[in-house]
Amino acid sequence: MTLVSSLLSAVPGLRHAFFTREGGVSQGIYESLNAGIGSQDDPAHVAENRRRMAEVMGVAPANFLSLYQIHSPDAVIADRSWDAASRPRADAIVTKTPGLAIGVTAADCGPILFADPRARVIGAAHAGWKGALTGVLEKTVDAMETLGGRRGDIAAAIGPLIRQQSYEVGAEFVAGFTEADPGHARFFVPSERDGHAMFDLGGFIRMRLERAGILTIDDTGIDTYSSESFFSYRRSVHRKEPDFGRHVHAIVLEGE
Repeated sequence: MTLVSSLLSAVPGLRHAFFTREGGVSQGIYESLNAGIGSQDDPAHVAENRRRMAEVMGVAPANFLSLYQIHSPDAVIADRSWDAASRPRADAIVTKTPGLAIGVTAADCGPILFADPRARVIGAAHAGWKGALTGVLEKTVDAMETLGGRRGDIAAAIGPLIRQQSYEVGAEFVAGFTEADPGHARFFVPSERDGHAMFDLGGFIRMRLERAGILTIDDTGIDTYSSESFFSYRRSVHRKEPDFGRHVHAIVLEGE
């Protein structure tokens, strides 16, 4: 049901989980632990799945928080719970409030969980290619610093995401990255198809974290496209499925 980072697991008073698709009640293409509020799955199944995730995190369902994600660089600070209807439109959450489990939704994009063990500040960011390119990781670190965190003390764990061997992109995609910085060319290798390339999203995320001053980094290395234990937007498209499930990957400060 869950995957954990050895790096974050070593932090006392912290609980986290990169949830797999196993252990829920959803059926069909959503089988089984679909947490996607925006999916076309039965809302009752999604609610039960999220309740189970909250239980794993040791919090009440009302304190299992996620966002209305928009592929932005925006980060918000959580100091209280919110319901699904009032979810902030952003792509990262930070908090220093014990008992608030903060999470991001993903199904190929990169989920990154952050913790500053000294300042007791945590964060969760959703980094698809657009968010990673426009600064969501840096904004997450900035928000953690407003709560007393220090980037030199922050550890980050990169969760399951679509990896380079599965992430084919077109020439315009490559051009957008290399126009922003010619050095970004190193994150692409030629595809078997002419005019296409394979993009290293995980490597790009790591680079942006390092440039932001985060040097303690763990990476699960898992490819969501090739692993049936995870939902994958791209795999669902290739299979011509009408929709796809979503994960929530979360972190919480345990009560003191």
